[in-house]
This record gives sequence, structure tokens and C-alpha cells, in this order.
Amino acid sequence: MERKCTNLPFLVLMQTSKAIHEKIKKEMTRNNLNITEFSVLEVLYQKGKQTIQQIRNSILISSGSMTYIIGKLEQRDLLSRNACREDRRVIHVTLTDDGNKLMQEIMPKHHEVVDDIFDSLNSDEAETLVNLLKKVRNKVSSLFF
Repeated sequence: MERKCTNLPFLVLMQTSKAIHEKIKKEMTRNNLNITEFSVLEVLYQKGKQTIQQIRNSILISSGSMTYIIGKLEQRDLLSRNACREDRRVIHVTLTDDGNKLMQEIMPKHHEVVDDIFDSLNSDEAETLVNLLKKVRNKVSSLFF
């Protein structure tokens, strides 16, 4: 007897997320970055100067991992850490000139890859997908926070 899948939306979401993650991972490997490194650089490229906490909240990784990733990117001269003058406990992170140059090279191709992933959706479908995902996210947030 075949059992009916009661969690099909979850299953499809996870499979889709994994497929997208793998596609972006493959693309970032060509730039000598892993996904987490790219995510940190992307946050800084899109938002400018951020604290380590702000970056961590944007990409949802542990503080130990964040310290390691930022250290690796700093060694490659892609970002720099600077103490906040007003509160020495706070560290600001910014892209270096090399980091900005790398992101200016990477982002057009990244946008092309993401656009290609979602080009099977028309604008109404894309808007519906975003609204449905936000609805699920808000429900999860209300349960756990």
C-alpha cells in the first residue's frame, strides 16, 4: 500500500532549495569562493559597511563560522575589519577595493544565473511565489520567536 505524501510542499521546497544552492555553489566555485564566502561578500556589496552581527543575521550562520569566514576573506584582502570608534566592542566589516572589484565582476553573472533559474515563471507567478513563501516564513517566525 502506497502512503500519501502529506508534506509535499516541504519536500518540493527542500528539493528546489537544494537544486538552486547547488547551481549557485557551482558558479561560485569558478570564482574560488564557497557559498558562505560569497554570501558575506554579497551582503557587504549590497548594503555597505555592516557589523559582524548584521552580516550573521543576513545569512544565518553561527558566530564561530562567521569569524572563520571573515578571517579567510580578510586574508585574501577582500574585506577589512575596523573597530567602531563609539563602541570598541563593535567591529565593522567593509569590502576592500579588491573585494569591490571581485563583486563587480561576479554580480552580473550571478544575476544572470538567478534570472535563468526563475525565468520559467511569469511576473504574476513570481509575485505569487514570493507572497506564499513570505506567508510560510511569517508562520514559522511566529511559532519560534
